[in-house]
Amino acid sequence: MSGPLAGRVAVVTGGASGIGAEVCRRYAAGGARVAVLDRDADGAAAVAAAVGGLAFTVDVAHAEAVDEAVAAVVDAWGAPTDLVANAGVGRARPLWEYTPREWDLIVGVNLTGTWNCLRAVLPLMVQAGRGSVVNVASLTGIRPTVGEGPYSAAKAGVIALTASAALEAAPTVRVNCVAPGMIRTPMTSVVTDDPAWSQAAEAGTPLGRIGEAGEVADVVLFLASDAASYVTGQTIVVDGGSVLPSLQSDSLLRAITGD
Repeated sequence: MSGPLAGRVAVVTGGASGIGAEVCRRYAAGGARVAVLDRDADGAAAVAAAVGGLAFTVDVAHAEAVDEAVAAVVDAWGAPTDLVANAGVGRARPLWEYTPREWDLIVGVNLTGTWNCLRAVLPLMVQAGRGSVVNVASLTGIRPTVGEGPYSAAKAGVIALTASAALEAAPTVRVNCVAPGMIRTPMTSVVTDDPAWSQAAEAGTPLGRIGEAGEVADVVLFLASDAASYVTGQTIVVDGGSVLPSLQSDSLLRAITGD
C-alpha cells in the first residue's frame, strides 16, 4: 500500500457505521491496514471489505474478545500503530429511571470498553516505540445533558482515562480524544430523522447545522497524523460551536439589552 499512512496498522472499534466507518475509510485511503471491530458482524464485514481490511465481531465490554481480536491483528500484520476507540452506546431518560443493567451496558461499552482497548494495545505500542491512540468521548462528557447521566459519566471517564494514558504511554505513544456534539450517525437518527428535532438542534448550533461523521473522522485522522506530533493528552471538541452559548449569560444580556 502507498500513501501517507502506508505501513500503519489501525484498530478501529465501532467501525461498522457512523464515525467509526468514516475513520476506517480515511485510514485505508491513506494507505493503512485497517481492522474493523464491532458487535455488528455484517456491518463490520461490509466496511472491512470496502477498505480491504479485516473484520472482527467484538463487544468491547468483554476484555477477552478485545484481546483475541488484537492478537489476530498482530498475527496478520504485526503490532497496531493506531487505535481509535470509538465504540459507544447510549440511552436518554431521567437518571433514576435507568436500570442497573442499563448502567452496566452503557458504562461497560463506553468506559470499560475503552479501557479494554487501551489495555490490549498500549503495551504493544510502547514496546514498538511508536503509536497513536484517539478515544472518542462526547460533548456530554464535558457538559452533561438532561437524560444522559450514565452516558455523560462514562464519557467523562473516557476523557480522564485519555489524560492518564497520555502520561503513562509518553514519550513514545500519543493519546488524544475527540468529543463530538450532535453528529449525523445511526446512533443519533432518532433526532436527525425528525425535522422538528433536527431544526431544534440546528437552532442551538452557531454553525447552524448538524455535523457529519466525516467531519469528526477528519479530526481523528489529524490527531493520528504527523501534523499533530506534539499533541497528546488533549480533548478536541467537534460540535459546530454548540457548547459556546451560556444560558445564564445569554438570558441576562437579553434582559439588559432588551432583545
